[in-house]
Order: sequence, then C-alpha cells, then structure tokens
Amino acid sequence: MAMSFEWPWQYRFPPFFTLQPNVDTRQKQLAAWCSLVLSFCRLHKQSSMTVMEAQESPLFNNVKLQRKLPVESIQIVLEELRKKGNLEWLDKNKSSFLIMWRRPEEWGKLIYQWVSRSGQNNSVFTLYELTNGEDTEEEEFHGLDEATLLRALQALQQEHKAEIITISDGRGVKFF
Repeated sequence: MAMSFEWPWQYRFPPFFTLQPNVDTRQKQLAAWCSLVLSFCRLHKQSSMTVMEAQESPLFNNVKLQRKLPVESIQIVLEELRKKGNLEWLDKNKSSFLIMWRRPEEWGKLIYQWVSRSGQNNSVFTLYELTNGEDTEEEEFHGLDEATLLRALQALQQEHKAEIITISDGRGVKFF
C-alpha cells in the first residue's frame, strides 16, 4: 500500500521557500505550508519530529531546487499549526514537536466508530492491541503513536465513551 506523495505546485516554486512580506500573500503561503506539512506527515505516518529533522527532511528542503526554508520560517509555520490545534511542542525550547494531522477528538471519533461497528462496546483493550492488533489492521488509527492515542482516548474519556485504565502489563482502555 505504498502511496507516492504528490508535492503541491508551490514546492517547485523557489519563492515558496522565502516567507513573503505582503500580509495576504504570506497568509496564503502559510496555509499552503500547513497543508503540505499535514499531508506529508499523514502519508508517512510521522507524528513527532525535531525542528532540525524537519529542516533536513524533504518537507522543508527541496534538493532539486537547492532551496531550504530557514529555521526561523519553519518555526513560524509550526507555530501556525499549533494555533490551529495540529501541533504541540514537546519541550520549552520548541525544538521538538508532536504533529497531529488529525486532532485528538477526530482520532477518538474514528476509534469509537470502529469499536461500535465491530460490537466491541464494554470491551477492554491494551493500547498495543488498539494500534497494532490484527483486528485494527485496516483502520486508519492502526500504527498510531502512543502519545496521540492517549490524547484521543482522553478526549473519549471526557465524553464518557471510554475510560483509560491500568492493567497488569501497562495501560488499557475500556469502551462504553
């Protein structure tokens, strides 16, 4: 199921790698960068990264054009994603981050739909079973990192649809 990534037209446009001074142009440019980051991370199921890794990745470094978005500009793009609820800084220095191409509430909804569809209400799962079990192989949340999974389950817990519990070999969740 290897999907190829289709870069947006802007990625082949050298000025895209320099944040534009005009406010309207910059807003459109930031929206394009945000969309690109989320699409790229979703395809590659990448959920966390450091700013330095981001700068060296193909995401912000177009080798063909020999253009790279500067770190200061990457920080601006990442901060824009944070404002939209798609990013959480993992440290005070803002050097590493959790990228959420779906917000925790959206993941929670997908997980709960699977639970209901498969008749698993009132069942207990380990976190591992949910994201790595055979039963979830066809689900979009299969392979989801634990940090994002926990945020999704916390969102479901707030809605009284699930309860995160401690079980003998770690954490689990009971769905209602």
